[in-house]
Amino acid sequence: MGAKGFDNAKYLKTQSEHIRERIAKFGGRLYLEFGGKLYDDFHASRVLPGFQPDSKLRMLLQMKKDVEIVIAINAADIEKNRMRGDLGITYDIDVLRLIGLFRRKGLYVGSVVLTQFCDEPAAEKFQRRLESQGIKVYRHYRIEGYPSNLQLILSENGFGRNEYIETSRQLVVVTAPGPGSGKMAVCLSQIYQEHLRGKQAGYAKFETFPVWNLPLKHPVNVAYEAATADLNDVNMIDPFHLEAHGQMAVNYNRDVEVFPVLNAMFRQIFGESPYQSPTDMGVNMAGFCIENDEIVCAAARQEIIRRFFDTRCSLRQSAAEPETLCKLELLMQQANLTEADRPVVQRAREIAEDTGEPGAAMQLPNGKIVTGRTTELMGAASALLLNALKSLGRINDDILLLSPTVIEPIQHLKVDHLGNENPRLHTDETLVALSISAATSPTAERAMTQLAKLRGCEMHSTVILSQVDERTLRRLGVNLTCDAQFQSNRLYQK
Repeated sequence: MGAKGFDNAKYLKTQSEHIRERIAKFGGRLYLEFGGKLYDDFHASRVLPGFQPDSKLRMLLQMKKDVEIVIAINAADIEKNRMRGDLGITYDIDVLRLIGLFRRKGLYVGSVVLTQFCDEPAAEKFQRRLESQGIKVYRHYRIEGYPSNLQLILSENGFGRNEYIETSRQLVVVTAPGPGSGKMAVCLSQIYQEHLRGKQAGYAKFETFPVWNLPLKHPVNVAYEAATADLNDVNMIDPFHLEAHGQMAVNYNRDVEVFPVLNAMFRQIFGESPYQSPTDMGVNMAGFCIENDEIVCAAARQEIIRRFFDTRCSLRQSAAEPETLCKLELLMQQANLTEADRPVVQRAREIAEDTGEPGAAMQLPNGKIVTGRTTELMGAASALLLNALKSLGRINDDILLLSPTVIEPIQHLKVDHLGNENPRLHTDETLVALSISAATSPTAERAMTQLAKLRGCEMHSTVILSQVDERTLRRLGVNLTCDAQFQSNRLYQK
């Protein structure tokens, strides 16, 4: 744990250079569809150790004078309150978060586009909210038969009906809170409308995964399939690239399936297509920046297992479909992985078996596994958190970081005044108590200074944790998995 397999500095340099080359190829404005997360790409940082979650953003900052960001959000996702699972917020709230984040970093956010708009009341309300804050909002409408009905798409009733997005910079990055937001359609609509106005514009795609120049069944590419199992994405060899260039390249089914239509669309707009394959459309250089394949493969295998556990828990909570879990089970088999390949799982289960209560285990950066058990004062996750900090800070295991005299008043507040049935301290309450103790206790202060070392540590709980615990651990950067079991007969954890 902690070893790096990816050269992030090389990635920032080569990626920005390659994008500039693509801009020069079109000689005008380039609409760059950004797949995945532009800012906090935690999936990439997990499967490519050394990749920084904000690498894509830092790369754009190297050329920020030429960059304008357009954020796309599907109007139906606003109406349905679609959630971004890793952050626990809705897509519309994430749009606001992203705007603020990009602006603070010095990037220009030009506008927001409501895609597949069909008079959704929630989307209209969101538009008013954005406009009241001075943010330009455009509407792009649902097109019957998209993307195959070219005659309608490339007409005044198709792309021509969409509101033309006023842009001012050479590189227009189209990003979104998550998949299915209509980024590609926004880019293509703009290219069509730019062409009608006699302006030069091109299209390219920045999709980190699957990594086109890694083998089809490389663990990094299998981990991408695991991450998108609910979307039914399938990695495949790009047949168009193989035919045109005689080179094996990995892409995914949706891009391969839609490429003939895109190619025809490009020919109608430009007179000829600038690309011979869906892989040609991409600008991703991540595969060239892997410096230790063994480390990367090991990290990707752990991601596959984590996705399996996460999906099983989501199914138990009615937040996933059985078909998604079946696909994860198949990917586990294809990668020759079992639950035993995640060491913290067995250790956590041993604690639960020995005590008859929920248990938890965490693997530290040096490979050591520490455990936590449920007590009257705190849950297993909280106990584990303190034990991990003691181990990292080389604090004697017999020393109490939090005395009962500190914990009991918090329990009294929770139960007698805030109406909680569970008196045990959650992880956030434990950290607050520890931070207060650090003001007078050098030992507690020493433990607090270890928190940053938890980032990237692997953890497993034998029960589904409360939203509070899960959110706290993810903010600390802990890679958490849980068994698909609720504590006792509780269907809801507070």
